[in-house]
Amino acid sequence: MGTKNRWSRVVLGYSGLVPNQWCEFSFGIDWDTDESALSVPDFALVGIDLRAPDGSSLDFDQVPGLDRTLLDPHGAWIAGPALHPGEVVAPRTAMVRVAFALPAPAAEVAITIRSWRNTHAFVIGRPRLLQVAREAISGMAAPFRRRRPLAQNPEWFDYVLITGRPLILRGQIFAPAPGEHSALARIVYRDVNGSEIAPPYPGTILIPAVGAFVNIPAQQQARRFTLDLAPPAEAARVSVGFATWDGTVTEVELLDAPEVSLEDGLRLESLSGEDRLSSSEFLANLAERLGVSPAAVLHWCPPPRVAEAVPPILARAQALRYGEQQSRPAGTPLRLAQCPDWPLPEDPDWTEDPFRSVAWRIAYQSLSWLWPMAGSHGDAEAALRLALSWSAVNPWGEPADALALHPAALAMRAEVFVRLLGRCSGATATHAVALTGEMVRHGFALAEIVGQNALARSILQLEAASALLCIARALPGLPLSGHWLGLATNGIADCVERLTHLNEGIADPSPHRRLELINLGAALAGALKDQPLGGMITRRVEAALPGLSELLDPGSRLPPFGDTPHGEDHAGWIGRLRAAFAAGRDLVAERRGGRTASPPPAEPSAGFLIRRQDSTGRNWGHFACTYATRGQGHRDVTSFVYATEGIRWIVEAGGSTLVETGAARHHLASAEAHNVAIPDGREPGSGEAWLAGSTPLDGATAYEIGTNVHGPMYAHARILVILHDLSGLIVLDRFAAAVRPVTVEGLIHLAPDVLAAIASPRRAMAQYGRSRLAFTPVVPSGRAAGLSIVNGRYDRPGKMQGLVSQQPGILAPASVLRYAFAGTDRVCGGLLIASDTTAEGRLATLLAGRTLSPILAGPDS
Repeated sequence: MGTKNRWSRVVLGYSGLVPNQWCEFSFGIDWDTDESALSVPDFALVGIDLRAPDGSSLDFDQVPGLDRTLLDPHGAWIAGPALHPGEVVAPRTAMVRVAFALPAPAAEVAITIRSWRNTHAFVIGRPRLLQVAREAISGMAAPFRRRRPLAQNPEWFDYVLITGRPLILRGQIFAPAPGEHSALARIVYRDVNGSEIAPPYPGTILIPAVGAFVNIPAQQQARRFTLDLAPPAEAARVSVGFATWDGTVTEVELLDAPEVSLEDGLRLESLSGEDRLSSSEFLANLAERLGVSPAAVLHWCPPPRVAEAVPPILARAQALRYGEQQSRPAGTPLRLAQCPDWPLPEDPDWTEDPFRSVAWRIAYQSLSWLWPMAGSHGDAEAALRLALSWSAVNPWGEPADALALHPAALAMRAEVFVRLLGRCSGATATHAVALTGEMVRHGFALAEIVGQNALARSILQLEAASALLCIARALPGLPLSGHWLGLATNGIADCVERLTHLNEGIADPSPHRRLELINLGAALAGALKDQPLGGMITRRVEAALPGLSELLDPGSRLPPFGDTPHGEDHAGWIGRLRAAFAAGRDLVAERRGGRTASPPPAEPSAGFLIRRQDSTGRNWGHFACTYATRGQGHRDVTSFVYATEGIRWIVEAGGSTLVETGAARHHLASAEAHNVAIPDGREPGSGEAWLAGSTPLDGATAYEIGTNVHGPMYAHARILVILHDLSGLIVLDRFAAAVRPVTVEGLIHLAPDVLAAIASPRRAMAQYGRSRLAFTPVVPSGRAAGLSIVNGRYDRPGKMQGLVSQQPGILAPASVLRYAFAGTDRVCGGLLIASDTTAEGRLATLLAGRTLSPILAGPDS
């Protein structure tokens, strides 16, 4: 493989695959001994193109386990040699495994391994792709994606037009039996009053029984199509309905909602050109493209009262999260992204990065901190000056800081410009045009993100649509505002449908991100309260909020699984959301007040096992385990945290991959930072986990969680036996493999202020003050293979161990208890964890009892 050359690649094809199952692609990689790009996370790229049975490529918006990439439809990055856990040898070698789902109707894949940041050639060998039936593993056969089967009754999509301008829709259909009449798109144009404009229309066929339509033939099973709609001059809206021709055509489906774009002359890149245009010059360019007088630009600038009347969405979400912001006089140091105070220069050059923090730079470039300044008496002009300074230094396509174009910064900054225009009533006409120009320029960027569904299934897509909604409302005189308003509304509805479910809650595996999504939904519900869409969002937020409240521990924290930024007051945040929705009882205050009796075992739900002990007369206890579906994020499925007698003993490494960079980011996302089991050195990958069953015991409950995250070579289950008073628990992992040796290593992360020691070859102890916690290896099937403690190891990036994140940018040393067990074919082992001898005896009795025996042995034993 060549060096730093994305076109130096190896392409491998696999056919005859079974749809709707998980795949594992593995290969060996040998690095050159002189390789210098040792610690880069994007050393090379595995690109994956999912294809129909006839080999035609399928355009899925998302594939579980993979990222969207530019060169290949989906992919996964290969980290540099130093970030792999194996020992440094010459030549450097490692096994790479990529797990991903195969959504129907895909039955083939083309896998491309590309050179990217490597400085010397590397060698690929022993490639293999394996599948395993989902039904055999999890009992689940739910599809990996939302399907859109077509029928004679069309599936309609509605769009707002720009008067006299074409609209371009791009999409893809799948037809098992390709033909000349696989599908059609019915077209209906309407005027400003909503009345249908009678066909014929340009570029369409007219049949009385069908109406105006565009035929969509398919020469291959997967057919990409482009509809260039040329509306009549009086058309204000268009409805496009995708359907099959007749009932004899079956199983044709639209893979996803069509992408929406304008003609090339009204694309942001075309309007910006190659010159460094100011925002005012950008508006002049737009007026010329639209064929209107330059004087029309002044009519596009909204009066301050119009901009001020637009309800903010992202700012409202921030207020729900942190509380209402206080006015901040100019000259007050900035505090952003949990970083220390920083004095703002009089004339910033907008490349500032005082803390080497990605999160700080995104917050700085978002300009969200200008709004508190604008609210301070007499400082609105200073805020306006800084906003115009940012605009002057950041012509489109040439930002002073590349993170200025991050979608989170882009969306928030767009809303800031709207709010500043509403606040600065004394702004000159020149300043108003400059602010309006930035609003319009940001509107084009956001419209392209939303229309092309560029950030599918992410909160960033929802933020982009929310900001576009604000801009469209603030610019009623702009000819594009109606089109943007329609795009934003459709985009918000689509995101909410993808990311939330009325009965199942929110699928994101991170409790913190679930809360972020509920928070943004609450802000959107307020901004859309007079529309049906607002009612739908309200119902989903109200349905999801109680379940999230139940995840709070007695110390008012959400479980630290997935990305978990520091400094968040989750209880206060949820309290503000509950107050906004008048949701009744305050569960947070109720828990703080205590109960008269220990609560019954909580039912597992939404991918989490939660147990609390907060009865009167005892210090609180808490247990949480995650089995939420995992993509390419943290390798923490089946990880758990544990506290008893008010002491947090077992913790997660925590932290946010947005804040951390380099080796620290790689470590926090890896299995080494979580309380999981690793068979034969194989880190868990993407996959699914499910609650296989629960068994009531005497004063305890046993839970069995099945997973396929270790790949098709292993059948895995984690078994948890939890005493109801949380004085102890047993954690066991059961692995079955085809007749061969299996060695499993388990990890338990202790809090940094907890002391740990090996008390004997079969026992470890942890101590905090006068309290102790005992760890005893138990191996129902197989043999014990060692016990050790690692604290603060960071001699090699790929072997970082015993480190937890306690504040942004800092990893603190902590003790990690590493236990191992081994056997052949089928093994089961783990730890008995007890806070006193009574709990230890109870757990030992349960472990030796007959009730647990079938669970420990597993099926077909």
